[in-house]
Amino acid sequence: MRVAIVGGARTPFVKAAGVFSKHHFLDLAIHSVRGALERAGVKAEDIDEIAYSTVLLDPRMSNFAREIVLRTDLPNSIGAHSLSNNCISGLVAANWIVDSIKSGRIRSGIAGGAESMSRPTLTFHPKAEKLFIALSRARTMGQRLGLLAQYRPKYIFPIPPSPKEPSTGLTMGQHCEITTKEFKVARELQDEIAYKSHANAAKAQESGHLAQDIISLDGVEHDNIIRADTSVEKLAKLRPVFDRSEAGSLTAGNSSPLTDGASAVCLVSEEEAKSKGYEILGFVEGIEFSAIDPDDGLLMAPGLALPKLMHKHGLSVDSVDRFEVHEAFAAQVAANMDVWENGWSKHPDMKPIGKIPAEKLNVNGGSIAIGHPFAATGGRLMLALARELKRSSTKKGVISVCAAGAMACAMLISRD
Repeated sequence: MRVAIVGGARTPFVKAAGVFSKHHFLDLAIHSVRGALERAGVKAEDIDEIAYSTVLLDPRMSNFAREIVLRTDLPNSIGAHSLSNNCISGLVAANWIVDSIKSGRIRSGIAGGAESMSRPTLTFHPKAEKLFIALSRARTMGQRLGLLAQYRPKYIFPIPPSPKEPSTGLTMGQHCEITTKEFKVARELQDEIAYKSHANAAKAQESGHLAQDIISLDGVEHDNIIRADTSVEKLAKLRPVFDRSEAGSLTAGNSSPLTDGASAVCLVSEEEAKSKGYEILGFVEGIEFSAIDPDDGLLMAPGLALPKLMHKHGLSVDSVDRFEVHEAFAAQVAANMDVWENGWSKHPDMKPIGKIPAEKLNVNGGSIAIGHPFAATGGRLMLALARELKRSSTKKGVISVCAAGAMACAMLISRD
């Protein structure tokens, strides 16, 4: 049984701490789901299940996906599943729905993800958390006074989500700097990748390609991070932010920015799509995950996931028409392309796939230019690739996304 993409929608992707600052991630999620149903022409009552994701979790909502159901026109009787797996969260949600349809358990579903980096859930110093919990359980005034004596002024300050990898204590940027040095990725190459991301995205925005998937919010109709006027020369003037020594090369310009946004994709069995007369944008033909030791490169798992997907489906670089490669950092893209072309000494069993031509890669821009609201990126890539295959009258495209935790996901979409 094949699973069809019949439409979807996303919010504009906007710079964090900007125009969407007042919105909780759930607000963005609800907007994307309503927009997906509208754009796909799917009735809410025809959806059997929803799988939705976020990375910056809110502990006040143990199943935020269920809240989407209860706050939209989706039937209250349908199942809703909340998922989270760093930058591949949206693709994990899609995998849930795809597998559920293939098994015959459901006929249709919505997969998506949302992120509000403007409004992350804050925590407190661990000692403060223990103190507050103890205070809530105290029964006598004496117990409360004794506990309050342990209070320290620093406990008043909340702590934002840590960007550090729990297993290593390093941020993704610091990890990518290590990979950059290992693979000798030149600063010039990183800035060139970033420039092409902006140039291609600006062209796609100007032509209206990006707008096909965007449903406006608060009067905002376009992604606002794309810089049509940038250049390699301008990017070269930016200073490194993760390694500030002369050896550092990752800058704000060649890294994906903090972004608010949401996306949702309507997935339906081929039989259901044809019987209901939905437009089929493409079929999800395959999904593969990979995981490696973080010491091999925190964002290098695509080095295994994409070849695994392509070899399993008998694909070569020549037989794939479009490659959507998530740009967490330009250096991460360059390093993964290196192992895809030349192999990887740390993983000798991985068979290379060859060099990806520039004219097939991120032809409508990537995450560096468009933005990267963690969980929303998967849905954006699925919609962008399906529409690009239709627009260009081509047949096959693949998606590659890296994730913290040293994981990755690759997806094959076909219009055959």
